[in-house]
Amino acid sequence: MDIGILTVPLSKYSFEEVCELIEDSFIDALEVPAQPGSPHIDAAKLTKKRRTEILTALDDAMLSISALCFYTCDITNPKKLKATQTAAKKVIDAAALLSVPTVGMLTGFPAPGMTKLETIEKVLPGAFKPILAHARKKGVKIAVENWFQTCLQGIDTFEALFEAIPDENFGLNYDPSHLVHQGCDHIAPLSMFKERIFHTHAKDTLIDNAKRAHAGVYADGWWRYVIPGYGCINWGEYIGHLRRIGYDGVLSIEHEDNTFDELSGFFFGSNHLANFC
Repeated sequence: MDIGILTVPLSKYSFEEVCELIEDSFIDALEVPAQPGSPHIDAAKLTKKRRTEILTALDDAMLSISALCFYTCDITNPKKLKATQTAAKKVIDAAALLSVPTVGMLTGFPAPGMTKLETIEKVLPGAFKPILAHARKKGVKIAVENWFQTCLQGIDTFEALFEAIPDENFGLNYDPSHLVHQGCDHIAPLSMFKERIFHTHAKDTLIDNAKRAHAGVYADGWWRYVIPGYGCINWGEYIGHLRRIGYDGVLSIEHEDNTFDELSGFFFGSNHLANFC
């Protein structure tokens, strides 16, 4: 099992600089935003020359790309759906050109006038249909992240999503941290959806139990996202369950911890995860 990083916090650096910065670390792979205008890989501008440059930088640093990502919530916005589908197809094309197996996406916010479950049932199958058809043709998988503010919130929404979209090429970029602060079981989905775990984020959640008990669950500030090893998740247990279901992919550190700078967070997190990988 490899350790990777989502490169968003390193956007001030070029792709080649990112590779150089993490070359001598426990980091093996990159999850790279590829939407229009991305500073690392812009799928709409990926020429053969640029492809060669990217592959050379990866080879020199002994890295790989675990996933390209296109994290937008516009998939449920009827006014922006066509543009979103077109951009997603370009990211899929870029993934195929770079031999990247997975494209990460989001399920979007609830559609106007609908609940999350209604959006999953009535909107998402049609919205993702042309994207999944194109991904299948290109040999690329689509993995949606379970960001709790989108339609993919609790385990019940996971069940509804895969009932609505049974396509085997459609799965999860599974992030346990989004379930922890909700009080959901973050281990159970691993066995429940083991065939749909295509990629996984490594992000922890720190809960201030005393503040929650004082202010209540509807208050702000009693939980925050942290680097792996600094929160509530037992990463040995989590990785042990991943191994049990046969997952041998990447643990991609999503750095949203404002107590670390962009580089030290990745290094501290990867050092902790290396104890179990």
